Amino acid sequence: MSRLIDSNSNAVLIDESSPEIPSSFQTIKTNDKTDEAFRVYTATDSPARVVDHYTDMRKFHTVQFYKKMEQKFDFSHGNYRRKMTIMEAFAELENYVDASDPDLDLPNLLHLLQTAEGIRRAGHPDWLQLTGLLHDMGKIMFLWGTGEDGQDGYSPNGKQWALGGDTFVVGCEIPDDAVVFPEFNKLNPDMQDSRYNTKCGIYEKNCGLDKLMFAWGHDEYMYRMLVANDCSIPQEGLDMIRYHSAYPLHDKGAYKHLLRPEDEERLVWIRLFNRYDLYTKDENNDLRESTEDLLPYYKGLLEKYGLSGDLKW
Repeated sequence: MSRLIDSNSNAVLIDESSPEIPSSFQTIKTNDKTDEAFRVYTATDSPARVVDHYTDMRKFHTVQFYKKMEQKFDFSHGNYRRKMTIMEAFAELENYVDASDPDLDLPNLLHLLQTAEGIRRAGHPDWLQLTGLLHDMGKIMFLWGTGEDGQDGYSPNGKQWALGGDTFVVGCEIPDDAVVFPEFNKLNPDMQDSRYNTKCGIYEKNCGLDKLMFAWGHDEYMYRMLVANDCSIPQEGLDMIRYHSAYPLHDKGAYKHLLRPEDEERLVWIRLFNRYDLYTKDENNDLRESTEDLLPYYKGLLEKYGLSGDLKW
């Protein structure tokens, strides 16, 4: 085991066989943007579509809504909504553009390839490359979604507040110092409910990461989809998919009182992945011309990790 100091100055033990955590992420970037130029979320500087998106997220993501989506997208007892291959799902996502992202206006497949190829160039294991390719595919929920539920991916200005965006824990106080647009926290009805508006809310202290319900979105759906299809991506990769949008958690250090000590190592992996997810977003790094050349390699990884053929969605 080797000792690593993560971005919050916590000492974490990492197995020596784990991928090397870069000391600097400058080599990951495919553009000249400064760190401060990424993820600009202010009411004056962000596009109106982004401000509207986060207003809706804060209004509508509640414990009740989470449970509604959990039932709608249930995979237990063999349930699913449709069977299709990963490549067919990519085709469905071809024209979907994330309304919540101020850094990118490219189709999702291109962003996924940017992330996967950034990880591949860095020499990380193939399961981590595949994680990069799959991490946003949960937005496929729009096929069964409605504007009322924040999952309209068909309309140019469709409501997508339950498909993408930074997630926060529902069922406890929303931390003003850890979320974007904290001024919208007061719009959340659970923050007027004494069961949910305290520091721990419905959770026990140190209950652990997997006990927490994060605002429902593509992360949670895709994690559940991969588990339902018995894929063999390691747990570290599944964590990256499930929690990569939880910026209050992995970027701002919120919810420490709800975590277990062993969750800290999991966060290091999520932070590693997040740098590739974020810093490879680049409209000038357009891989459209290379897509057909790249996909055969990733099809091989899909087969290796049990994700070839028709899958349950």
